[in-house]
Amino acid sequence: MAARYAPRAPHPARAGICLRTAHFDALAARSPPLGFLEVHSENYFADGGPAIAWLERFRRDYAVSLHGVGASLGSADPLDAAHLDRLARLCERIEPALVSEHLCWSSAGGAHLGELLPLPYTEESLRHVAARVTAIQERLGRPILVENVTAYVRFASSTVPEGEFIAELARRTGCRVLLDVNNAWVNAVNHGTDARAILRAIDPATVGEIHLAGFAATEDGLVDTHGARVAADVWALYAEAVSLLGPVPTLVE
Repeated sequence: MAARYAPRAPHPARAGICLRTAHFDALAARSPPLGFLEVHSENYFADGGPAIAWLERFRRDYAVSLHGVGASLGSADPLDAAHLDRLARLCERIEPALVSEHLCWSSAGGAHLGELLPLPYTEESLRHVAARVTAIQERLGRPILVENVTAYVRFASSTVPEGEFIAELARRTGCRVLLDVNNAWVNAVNHGTDARAILRAIDPATVGEIHLAGFAATEDGLVDTHGARVAADVWALYAEAVSLLGPVPTLVE
């Protein structure tokens, strides 16, 4: 795919931060040597206002990764054309190093559900998601990254392991992978599977970014809360990922 939008700055294999409004003043005052900044795309869809003005300022000094939560790649609803138009305008304006979305569905019947819900891993789902990823990439003129999500339920209809599903999605569409190591660990513990299987299944050349985060341990299992320090087990899995993949831009959420 020939990209119409080139990134303003390359995405270095260093640690980045999730940029929040509370960080704006400190970041502007100190200009720390960060690898990159990641923002939720939808928070910057407005054509004006202070948030987008700050981001335009910061992108002069840092690579920017746009991380979306609203494309609903697995939904049965049609793709939201207005949402994609806003994302495309943001890409033109910011020239991000990366654009990513979650491998999930988050809308039904025209309503957004406020959750990143898992998919059944089947050939039918794969064809459906691949068509939608292709359409998004064509609209943006660039490949996107697709992130593995936490799944607190599993579908009896699933026939393809998660890692193989993601690897095949990348092969069919030319998309890349945002590997969330914490999500892989949480799913493995909750469902009694091997967290390393996803590392082995994915082509290292397709992994463009890694996420780390903290979880909460409850009596029912692990919950991906982003509200705690990264656990030792997740750091260990990350070390294995880096040994397989090589240096990858990494974000602690």
